[in-house]
Amino acid sequence: MIRKISLLIIFLFLTLNNYAQNKKEQQKESKVKSIKDLTKSSNKIDGLFTIFQDSIDGKLKMVIKKEQFNKEFIYFSQIADGVTEAGRYRGSYQNEAIFYLKRYFNKIEFISPNTNFYFDPTSPLSKSKDANISEAIFFSTKILSEDKENELFLIDVDKLFISEILTRIKRPRRPGSSSLSFSLGNFDREKSKIEEIKNYPENTNLKTEYVYNNPNYLNSGGEAVTDARNISIKVFHSLIKMPDDDYEIRYADARTGYFTTETNDMTSTKTTNYRDMINKWRLIKKNPELELSEPVKPITWWIENSTPIEWRETIINAVLQWNIAFEKAGFKNAIEVKIQPDDADWDAGDIRYNVLRWTSSPNPPFGGYGPSMVNPRTGEIIAADIMLEFVHFTNRVFYEKLYQDPSKNMSLNPINEEYFYDKNHSCSAGEHTHENILYGKTVYPEFSNNDIKLGKLEEDNMIRLIMHEIGHTLGLSHNMRGSHLYSPDELSNPELLKGKSINTSVMEYPALNVSLDKNKQAQFSDTTIGPYDKWVIEFGYKPNLTENEREKILSRSNEPELAFGNDADDMRSSSRGIDPRVMVYDLSNDPIKFSIDRFTLNKRLFNELKEKFLKQGSTYDDLRRAYYILGSSSSTAGTVISRFIGGVYVDRSVVGQKGSTKPYTPVSYNDQKRAMNALKKYIFSPSSFNVSNDIYNLLAKQRRGFDFRSGPEDPKIHDQILGYQTRVLSHLLHPNTLQRILDSEKYGNKYTLTEYMTDLNNVMFEEDKNGNINTFRQNLQATYILRLIQIVSGSNSTRYKIPVKSMAIYNLEKTLKFLRNRNGNISTNAHRNHLRKLIIKSLDNI
Repeated sequence: MIRKISLLIIFLFLTLNNYAQNKKEQQKESKVKSIKDLTKSSNKIDGLFTIFQDSIDGKLKMVIKKEQFNKEFIYFSQIADGVTEAGRYRGSYQNEAIFYLKRYFNKIEFISPNTNFYFDPTSPLSKSKDANISEAIFFSTKILSEDKENELFLIDVDKLFISEILTRIKRPRRPGSSSLSFSLGNFDREKSKIEEIKNYPENTNLKTEYVYNNPNYLNSGGEAVTDARNISIKVFHSLIKMPDDDYEIRYADARTGYFTTETNDMTSTKTTNYRDMINKWRLIKKNPELELSEPVKPITWWIENSTPIEWRETIINAVLQWNIAFEKAGFKNAIEVKIQPDDADWDAGDIRYNVLRWTSSPNPPFGGYGPSMVNPRTGEIIAADIMLEFVHFTNRVFYEKLYQDPSKNMSLNPINEEYFYDKNHSCSAGEHTHENILYGKTVYPEFSNNDIKLGKLEEDNMIRLIMHEIGHTLGLSHNMRGSHLYSPDELSNPELLKGKSINTSVMEYPALNVSLDKNKQAQFSDTTIGPYDKWVIEFGYKPNLTENEREKILSRSNEPELAFGNDADDMRSSSRGIDPRVMVYDLSNDPIKFSIDRFTLNKRLFNELKEKFLKQGSTYDDLRRAYYILGSSSSTAGTVISRFIGGVYVDRSVVGQKGSTKPYTPVSYNDQKRAMNALKKYIFSPSSFNVSNDIYNLLAKQRRGFDFRSGPEDPKIHDQILGYQTRVLSHLLHPNTLQRILDSEKYGNKYTLTEYMTDLNNVMFEEDKNGNINTFRQNLQATYILRLIQIVSGSNSTRYKIPVKSMAIYNLEKTLKFLRNRNGNISTNAHRNHLRKLIIKSLDNI
């Protein structure tokens, strides 16, 4: 009996205890707040990802649907407004990435997969596709509330958007930069905020303002920076639904110039496992059976309502020029243009609209800039914009230091040069256009207008700039091989060129087409697209290409009109590029002759400066600007010519392609000698860059307040001329150039290292060996000798090959004999004595 009572008591105790626990759990569950409870003081913005913004403190929460787990989305960011000193400016695209959401117990993770590799799903190797490849968990946050009935999850995303988690805004310091250079301070979370939220079924868009606090700044930046202690950068963030699979991927080919989404096929057995996809828009024919059909959805461009009314028709016509190319691909009216209404309720930063935008920045970062946003999985272009700077169609000079001393623009440090380079978003076409317009105004001002209306000069260049930037947004990269269509004489034939492109491609940076004879002046620049542009659009956009059709198109790549070379191939810098035909600021199928003609024209114009640019009651700024522009133009012509010495022509045809040559063919002996003789006459001779002495004391810059506190205002004439010459000399004695001359002797180069270095030494000393040496030549000769000494025993001497060092020593010893000559004035003999001591000291230390 007692036993039964005991068991009953135990049973009652356990039952009551269990009841108490259940009651406690129910009470605990009742305390867990619902999504409704946690968002009752928030404004709800429905869309792809529903956003709740607290109406009191502005903080953000986001609702995730269960169906959105493990599904890929695209993240994209763009600068809404910033400061150019920080490298962040209106319209600049930042990063795009794939991400997906994953639940981990009581957390939700945001994960970015690695899209650099491809595994054929039919290959057994695909089972190990994740081996040694890292994904990025860039954000993890607790689930605040779960709606089990509707399968919804609420999370806090304030830290996601009010931080640099999604995109890095503050740049690292450039290697070697001064500690006094401008930089952003620390991210200030308290001051940063969400400015705007716009939500749509297929994308969620947020505009943020990031504030950077730097109480101990050393550089206050330019006039556009109100207070360097507190810098604001505004950023658009977009979360985008992944497009469907109904998109035709087009794989890249090295003979054509497209931006690409690069992937490596890890299951391929080929020597190169590239599986690169070109960047292009999704264009589908309305009537696939027709050879020429309108697209289901055209590429629509909007001209921002900030665009000057006087320019709109010119811009529209320039954009629509690309429809000519799309007809080759089978599309009619592939592109359309609309004008943003003045009362539009959408912002130009909205990724649903492709917008041509205008700004007038205090410190313009670009003149034209045409980035696009692509799907990293396929290369499909989803959105694009074009940013244009008003200042580049005015008379103002924003690159004065470059004009005065171009040698400072010749970086021999590829690490610095490439540190912030973005192959898909970097474009200097605006600066190039600005320089061309300023040069044209200097040569033939009668073709220009100084008000908002466009003269022939400005109109031609605007059309070309718009076509160039539209080309980028269609997926096209630069084609720096695209300026060799016509001969120099043909470029001065207006009837021949009427209605035609003067270059093979508008994706070039060509020189301005200016005739020696004003009466033979044709168009200044391209006013329609070129043959390469039509061909490359056909390759990229013609629907449903069979392998035979693809090869038929590509087999034409070695036709002269279809030649291609991108920025990595061009020779603007001595540290890269080997083919002199792939060059910026050149023009015609004979760049050496064209450049010589440019020297001739500039020489004539130097003599006309006072007559053309001194106006009663005006300042001397116009004459000063014209003087430096002409000098810079001549320096650039010398740079173009110099690339033919040691140059090697490149042919990227495949083996057996009809009309192909060997991949590498050295520039002919005659052309290399022709280039050397031109440099001797126009760059290095005692009379190079000579102008009347009565010009120099007119090179006055208009004073503004206390601008001259930073240094004396007098023109630094010797520095300027030596800068022009050093720009060329740096290439001629660059280790890459000298090694290429030496190596290419083994595969056809007849202009040997021995002959070349002997010629260069003679160029430096022969002309004035028996007379007085002017101070410009003294500067040049001393610089040359110091370069030879650097080759032999300088800090970078290990970069030079033994035969190069041997020739440098030979030339130093040969020059020592010449320097024994005592003819000449005191300045000349002092100079020779200086060089002699430098050489003797260097030879003694070998």
